Formats: sequence, structure tokens, C-alpha cells
Amino acid sequence: MNSYEGVVYIVEDDASFRNSMERLIRVAGYEVETFGTASAFLTNADIRYPGCLLLDVRLPDVDGLDLQQTLKEKCTILPIVFMTGHGTIPMGVKAIKNGAVDFLTKPFKSEELLTAVRDALKRNVKDAEEELEKSHINRLMETLTPREQEVLRYVIAGKINKDTAFELGTCEKTIKVHRSRIMRKTKVSSVAELVRLAQKVDILPVG
Repeated sequence: MNSYEGVVYIVEDDASFRNSMERLIRVAGYEVETFGTASAFLTNADIRYPGCLLLDVRLPDVDGLDLQQTLKEKCTILPIVFMTGHGTIPMGVKAIKNGAVDFLTKPFKSEELLTAVRDALKRNVKDAEEELEKSHINRLMETLTPREQEVLRYVIAGKINKDTAFELGTCEKTIKVHRSRIMRKTKVSSVAELVRLAQKVDILPVG
């Protein structure tokens, strides 16, 4: 991977350790941005994708786990690799459950760190592709009228037109028209494909 294909952000308060990691990662061919505190990262980082964050758990201002939560709330799609010299199993479990790629205990081997970076960048590419797909699907769904959005939930539930018409208080012919328009607007050729699209953007079938 070349530098233009990914950037590695390092948030580590130990300047010597931070600099050694920066040298290692640059030699491996990645672009690097370093910060001594979580606040400096939040204020000054130029977030680009694909990217990943190497994050120390204990920082002088904001706890690394708290920063992870802040980024999650901001919907920042940046895979995190935690680093710590005094981590605990519960701490590691919490970090992984919240989406961290890895939880490295200092001192770790150079290849261990680079493997974690590669895995994190690969995840970021995948996450970005999924977000792009979701945005596309949402734009398609927004072209549906409120009534078509309602009928959609019946279609993906496997309801036949006759039953849908009865439950919505209309005629079967009208439901057929809505169904046809839904398929056309969402650019699908089968109900199975429509179900997949709906699942991608968390549209639930009627109960």
C-alpha cells in the first residue's frame, strides 16, 4: 500500500515511542499524522480515508476509550488499534466490543503493529464502501412516496397483494401499481433483491 492509499493517525503522549512508531510506519510506506493528546487530534487531525487510528489508552487529557466513544458519536469511520502498557482484559473486551480492530500490549513487535495497521486499513476500505452503498440505497428509498414506503414494508414481509390491499384498506390493483413503482424506483428486478436493499438501510418488514 502506498502513502496515498491510506493515512495512519497516532495519538500517543510518549514522544519517544510516538516518534519510533512514526518512523516504522513511514518506512512501511504509509502517510502518518501524530498527536500527543486526544484534544490535539480532535482539533487538528485532517481525517482522510482510508485511514486508521493508533490510540494509546491512557492519555493526559481524555481517556482513549472515551475518545473512541466520541468518534463513534461523531460517526467518524476510523478503525482503531489500541495500545497500552497497562491494559486489562475487561478494558480490551470493551474496546473490541465498541469496534476496535485490535488491542496491543506494549511492548509489541514491529510486525505485530504493521499487521494491525494493514487489517485496520482494509476494514476502513470495506466500511467506506458499505457507507457509500447505504447512501445510494437511501437516495433510492427517498424517491418513494409515503404510501410506497408503506407498501414496501409489506412487500419485504412477503405479503401478497391481496392481503396488503386488505390491511391498507385499498384495492389489489392499486397495490400492484405501487409495487411496480417501488421495483422501478429502487432499480431491482426481484423481491429478494428488494429485501436485501431494505436490510442494508434497516427498513423493517411489517410485523
